[in-house]
This record gives sequence, C-alpha cells and structure tokens, in this order.
Amino acid sequence: MAIRDKLRANAQKHLKQGETIQAVIPAQTTSQWMAALSYWIIILKDSYRVIVVTNQRIFVTKSGRFTQSKVNDIVNEVPRSTKIGPPKGLWHKTDALGGTLYIAKRYFKDVNEADAAATATTSS
Repeated sequence: MAIRDKLRANAQKHLKQGETIQAVIPAQTTSQWMAALSYWIIILKDSYRVIVVTNQRIFVTKSGRFTQSKVNDIVNEVPRSTKIGPPKGLWHKTDALGGTLYIAKRYFKDVNEADAAATATTSS
C-alpha cells in the first residue's frame, strides 16, 4: 500500500458527514536544514504532520514520531478556500495552515491538485 493510500485510510476517522478526501500531504514543522544537522531533531520535536484536504475544509493532524503514515489528533483547521501553494524549490514552506509547515518536492503535485480543486470549488 502506498503512503498516500495509507494516509487516506487513516484520515477517515476525522471526516465529517458527507466529507470526501481530495488530497493528503505529508509535511513537517521543522526545516529540512535541521534534519540535515540531525534527524533526531525531527523525531524529538514530534514534527511530522499530515495535511488532509477535503471538499469542505483543510485540517492538519499530528503524525507519529517515527512514521508519517499515522493520522492522529487534529492540530488546526482552515477553510477549504485556503491556498497551500504554489510550491517551489526542494521544500515548500507554507504558513497558510496555522503554523509553518515544510512540504517535500515529491508532494508538490498534491499541493497543486488541492489548490486547483479549491479554485474550482469557489468558482462554482
């Protein structure tokens, strides 16, 4: 099972009635440069997060200390119209979701799709 499939399955428990998941995006609260210094900084700070984008809202959850596939407590929630990107560089830094989050380049496609779906939703 791929990481996105695991995240979608684990996020189901946080959905409201009638909500559907449009995207799931792993992120972290600690800069990638801190990870370059020591991976232990990320583990000790419990900095893994999962951004869950639904048709009604965007919420950020804590993840596990050693894995990003867990979807635990909701940390913050923002309106669906909130834009996460546009992403750039190797790591995209965003403050749009209630705190600073860093998203790896491999998930930029998910950020772009979530932002495109938000535009389609608000223009309908």
